[in-house]
Amino acid sequence: MMPLSMLGFLMLMPLLCADADSTCTDDLILNPSEVIVEYGGEVIVNCTNPEDNHDGIYWTNGTTDVEKEEYMAFVTLTVTPSDWDARAQCKLMQNGNVHCTKDLEITVYKNPDGIDMFPIKHEEATVEGMQYQLQCDISEVAPVQNLTVRWYKDNEIIMRDSFTNTTKLPVSESSILTVNISRKDNGAEFRCEAQLDFGPFGPKLPTFLATHRVAVRYAPVFTKDIPEVHFVEEDSNVTLDCEAKGHPLPHFQWTHDGVNMTEYTDKLIIARVNTNTNYTCIAANNLGKITKTIHVNVMRYPTTTPAAARNMPEESPLEDCPLTLTPAELVVRFGDPASANCTTSATNALGMGWETAFGGTGFEKPPIVTWAVEELTYWHFEAYCYVTLQAQCNVSLAVTLYKTPNTVSVSEFRPGPMEEGKEHQLKCDIISVAPVQNLTVKWYRGNESVMTERFNDTTVTPVNVSSTLRVTPKRDYNGIHFSCSAELHLGPNGPEPVPTVTSEPYIADVRYKPLIHDCPTQYTGVEHNFSLNMLPCKVDGNPPPDVNWLSQGKRINVSQSLTRGQSGHYIMEAVNTLGKSNTFVAITIEYKPSFACEDSYKVKENDDSAGCEPKGKPLPTVTWYKDGEIISQQPWTKRDSGKYVLQAKNKHGTANHTLSLNVLFAPQFKRANESKEVTLGQNVTVDCSAEGNPGPVIQWNYTHAVNVRETTGGRQATIVITGATSTNAGVYICVATNEVGSVSRYVTLAMKGKTAGFPWIVILVVCLFIILTISVIIIYLHWKKHGQYSFVPDKVMDGSEIPMTTKSDGVKA
Repeated sequence: MMPLSMLGFLMLMPLLCADADSTCTDDLILNPSEVIVEYGGEVIVNCTNPEDNHDGIYWTNGTTDVEKEEYMAFVTLTVTPSDWDARAQCKLMQNGNVHCTKDLEITVYKNPDGIDMFPIKHEEATVEGMQYQLQCDISEVAPVQNLTVRWYKDNEIIMRDSFTNTTKLPVSESSILTVNISRKDNGAEFRCEAQLDFGPFGPKLPTFLATHRVAVRYAPVFTKDIPEVHFVEEDSNVTLDCEAKGHPLPHFQWTHDGVNMTEYTDKLIIARVNTNTNYTCIAANNLGKITKTIHVNVMRYPTTTPAAARNMPEESPLEDCPLTLTPAELVVRFGDPASANCTTSATNALGMGWETAFGGTGFEKPPIVTWAVEELTYWHFEAYCYVTLQAQCNVSLAVTLYKTPNTVSVSEFRPGPMEEGKEHQLKCDIISVAPVQNLTVKWYRGNESVMTERFNDTTVTPVNVSSTLRVTPKRDYNGIHFSCSAELHLGPNGPEPVPTVTSEPYIADVRYKPLIHDCPTQYTGVEHNFSLNMLPCKVDGNPPPDVNWLSQGKRINVSQSLTRGQSGHYIMEAVNTLGKSNTFVAITIEYKPSFACEDSYKVKENDDSAGCEPKGKPLPTVTWYKDGEIISQQPWTKRDSGKYVLQAKNKHGTANHTLSLNVLFAPQFKRANESKEVTLGQNVTVDCSAEGNPGPVIQWNYTHAVNVRETTGGRQATIVITGATSTNAGVYICVATNEVGSVSRYVTLAMKGKTAGFPWIVILVVCLFIILTISVIIIYLHWKKHGQYSFVPDKVMDGSEIPMTTKSDGVKA
């Protein structure tokens, strides 16, 4: 055996799966599952893992790894035959180990080199009655267990032969046919046909045939029924016939009352017969002889019979001849028995009888005479009944001899498959049928009659005829059965039912380009539960087309589940040798809800969003729960801080998420603006506190003095004035700030006893306040650029409102 090369394979037979575990059948799929290739051919086999859950797929041919793909769900193996006993194995790797294997048992096939047939004893001729053996030799064929030999005699199958040898190497085999030979087989053609048969789904391989025509030697036999008595009129001429056949051809000898004559043919002509005489015909060859004695009976008319009567025509008009035939017409199958009665109504008949080549009678007494034969085998058969009155008249028997065909078969004029839309011709061959003028050929497509043809040939002997059907195939015709039937319509006296022979069906192989149907233009699938091979698209084509799915020009594995990021337009493309078809499908991948949010969020008061939105398609609905109760999401207030459970739901599922919500709000003073009147030397305390989220920073803005001290504790800032003086009078501004915003509160200190009579002091304070306000604004703008806030007082020293400036993010300062 030759070694198997890296791609060394010859032919793929049924694929055997050797599972490494109980799920191996599902883990690996081989496509095609069965391939048959002639020696030296090439095929492609895919090994696929539908789940794409592997570390690698590869082929091995024993010890050699052929091909390995670590990141694909399928691998393609090209198989080139080079070994009579090759094997291959597809392996699936998981976690670094072989998880599953599937074996291919590869068998080589080879058509015969030749075929020959001959008689075993090598005799040129054989004798009737002996056993005759023919041998058919088929040389160098493999695998021989798939070889079928069919034997035919004149197109009629008589034997089938098969073989049990399981060797995979090419061998030579012989088939022997044994028959009991008879004279009917002389000139018969025997044929043996050899063909590799791989079943209905295998390739249709050619048939090899050999023929042999046999010559049978047999003793002579008469070919027609010779009557023992021949009636003739006195002084008339007569012809005696003893036609016979044999192999070798017989020679003839006539005797006259036992005396040899000089006649050596099968016909004897005697002139002016006037005496009753016996003539004997002898037919002989080297295998035997036969004899037949014919008595010639001379009929003499009475002397009173007018000469005109003696000279009447031999046949009188039918209406004047008192004879009745029962039946008047015979329809007989070739080789079957036949009979008819002849009755006369005449009371003065001298005698009557049947004149015919087979089964003729002598001159018998009226009123009835019967003609009968066990086998009617003479195609040019004529029979008539005669009656002798003062003259002789006769009536012919209408005989139709018929033969049903040996075979009826359908074949194609041009070898090869049909092609859609192109005319194709089928031929129906009817072998050896008679009479052809009674033949009707009917063509069927499935059970539907599509054509009828009749013939007008008047030949009565068996002939071979053909009928042609022109077909313009459609793709629907692929696999349909075409057949023809030969019917012999033999009239009202013919057999019922009508003799019919029907051909074996011809199965149409119609080639047509691919057609894609039932494919939607849009389709919605669910993530991880949808792959392209789940689409209801159907592809029809012959040869079976290759189908690919493309996305953005790249081939897609149809068994791989699609994810949400793979929504888009896909192209389905089907290609065979006759053309290409494609279609587009817009695929939307839906998926159940999910959250990708933080566990905690900060929101500003009066905002209506928490910043946590689920993903999902279709867009999920969201329900908020707090302390187990459903709440309606609305602009948040400072009381809404806490833990929440968010539930997102769509038709594909539900997702929950827990988050902590922290509602931020701007500072708020606990006390309003105020004015205080103090006396000189009085100790004064001014405090300021505010709440907010996050907790605000408190800051006082005022005119510093040596007797003023500021203290801060928690969210409260306090100004303590010891021994108040006139310089301590003025506006004290408390500013509370957090990341949400800032607010100001004003406290105005006035000295008792001081009036408006001191305008310069007031003017000075106002100027100082204006300068302070401008400074605060500048500082605020500077802090704003750094994500901080600056503050200005709500009122000037005289208590009037001042304009508010607005941050770029919409928060008032």
